[in-house]
Amino acid sequence: MRIGIPRETKDGERRVAIVPDGARTLAQAGHEVVLESGAGAASGFVDTQYVAAGARLAADTGEVWACPLVVKVKEVQRAEFAWLRTGTTVFGFAQLNRDRALLDALLAAGVRVLAYETVRDGCGALPLLAPMSRIAGRLAPLAGAQALQTASGGNGTLITGVEGAPAARVVVIGAGNVGTEAARVAARLGCDTCVFSRGAKRLDALVQALLQERLHVTTARLDGPDVPLEDAIAAADLVIGAVLEPGTLSPKLVSRATIRAIRAGSALVDVGIDQGGIAETSRMTSLSHPTYVDEGVVHYAVPNMPALVARTASLALAAAVLPYVRALADRGVAAAIDADPGLAAGVMAWEGALAHPGLARDAQLPHVARPWRAQHAARAA
Repeated sequence: MRIGIPRETKDGERRVAIVPDGARTLAQAGHEVVLESGAGAASGFVDTQYVAAGARLAADTGEVWACPLVVKVKEVQRAEFAWLRTGTTVFGFAQLNRDRALLDALLAAGVRVLAYETVRDGCGALPLLAPMSRIAGRLAPLAGAQALQTASGGNGTLITGVEGAPAARVVVIGAGNVGTEAARVAARLGCDTCVFSRGAKRLDALVQALLQERLHVTTARLDGPDVPLEDAIAAADLVIGAVLEPGTLSPKLVSRATIRAIRAGSALVDVGIDQGGIAETSRMTSLSHPTYVDEGVVHYAVPNMPALVARTASLALAAAVLPYVRALADRGVAAAIDADPGLAAGVMAWEGALAHPGLARDAQLPHVARPWRAQHAARAA
């Protein structure tokens, strides 16, 4: 199979989904890897490394997108709409719930969209999203520290504190991969850290994991009576949104009135902005313009935070993605999906049909279960 690796065009995006070692693995398995020149350069992987690994440089962008399987990092960008072709499989972060124009373009083009963020493993976990979530979680307190600086519009709180001035008070909403890593880093920085979650088991697991590292955080249930979320947010210097509901929009857990009650110059880092974010005041920013101030609070809502550490993120993402790319190429896309229910969970759209129920619900469009089966049966007949 021909596998295309395009150069990412999203603002500030420097990651690549297949590194040279992965290209070598695919080439040795008999597949043709077609690389857009410079696709890995911003992560430290130059064209000559890919060519030495057995990849071929494309003559132009169109040749990459003409491949049956296109493997990328971020969602299809407006400038890439012209390259979409019916039957092409695009494997990457899809982020279709929040962008109706993107969804409509992909459906109209008849492409197949497999989303990293909803692929599941045998245990029901999210193996392609998890490494990026961990990186984003570790970056979130650091982004918050910058947002609190006066140059960003913050009130000048030093997140670590100093003799005579306390460290920041940090509220983390969510106890999954993002929330756990954000709490870990905040606690290591000496912050007074409180983590909210709906799930008691996740909170208990987080506390036990951090205790092994001699780190202390407090926890509270989102629906519990002990510490109301609104009161904790009002007293916080930094709020980190770390809630994810794969394949559907994030719940709005923080109202505009709650944001208004926070001390001026405090900060909100809404990591889940890819899925709409958890605050009514959140709107997507970019790595070139990462913050804005609303209701007196500095908002950081960048959808591709791991691109800040592009080499680490590319290596982690590529290691997770490669086995799935190999399965899709070896078996064919439809056969690979049929053989792996976890991979099938990543199918968002298939040649004009919406295959993911959460996306169909958010878009208010019909859901078609396993559309690849009916379409391929019809063609075979």
